[in-house]
Amino acid sequence: MIASDSENPDLFWALRGGGGNFGVVTMFEFRLHRVGPDITSGLIVYPREQAVSVLERYREFVRTAPEDMNVWVVLRKAPPLPFLPESTHGRDVIILAFVHLGNSKVAERAIQPLRSFGKAYGEHIGPSTFVAWQQAFDPLLAPGARNYWKSHNLASLVSETIEAAVHAAGALPTDECEVFFALLGGAAAKVPVDTMAYGARDAEYVINIHARWRSMEDDERCIGWARKTFESLGRHATGSVYVNFLTADELTRIGAAYGTNHARLVAIKNRYDPTNLFRLNQNIPPSVGGERAP
Repeated sequence: MIASDSENPDLFWALRGGGGNFGVVTMFEFRLHRVGPDITSGLIVYPREQAVSVLERYREFVRTAPEDMNVWVVLRKAPPLPFLPESTHGRDVIILAFVHLGNSKVAERAIQPLRSFGKAYGEHIGPSTFVAWQQAFDPLLAPGARNYWKSHNLASLVSETIEAAVHAAGALPTDECEVFFALLGGAAAKVPVDTMAYGARDAEYVINIHARWRSMEDDERCIGWARKTFESLGRHATGSVYVNFLTADELTRIGAAYGTNHARLVAIKNRYDPTNLFRLNQNIPPSVGGERAP
């Protein structure tokens, strides 16, 4: 079966955001966008004591930042990165992680304001490939750890959210836990909500609370920290959520992940998978035909 704008368009609509709820895709065509070959990327690491100020300046900066640049913010313990003084390893920090797709001279001008957000512990900035940047954080997420996370979408970054996030990051239960802000908006925000299944076009940020630990004995403590932090950050959230950040105990939030598109997804599920064969996912159950047991 082929799904496209002209063949089975309802299935094509659902697959773009509804994913594995509707079948197994064996081949797909996509449009490429030229990037590189070289880009500019890097990290600037500030002490957590400056975190509120850094986040406030970040909030203002991204409002007018160019669309070929993205900056994420990570609150965590400083990893033993070679460009950081050894005395800072393991300290609470706030990290600006950024990528710029333009030429190096343009990128340097765009990045310069980030250096003025405070007094940094250190920075690592330079040319790389896009693939290398995609892999830059893999060493922090190697297999072998226990993980639990909670997530909110945010339409704006208000001071109360900033203060709550910084407070939570001051009580990380392990050195591998983190709270991060991912910047969205840009081209994604220009697509109408009903164009495809993914519909959180009003989300300017994702905030993710990531608990990561090694021993089963720490399950309750680390999961509890993530849940408590999630609750403290919810007041100014949109109520929606990125579906891939939902964990197995959050199935009641499936509707929130799709918003106004959820009812249409259920109708398409009824047509293509009424017995819910494709259910080992963030599941959209059909409303007809009966739901298969796990």
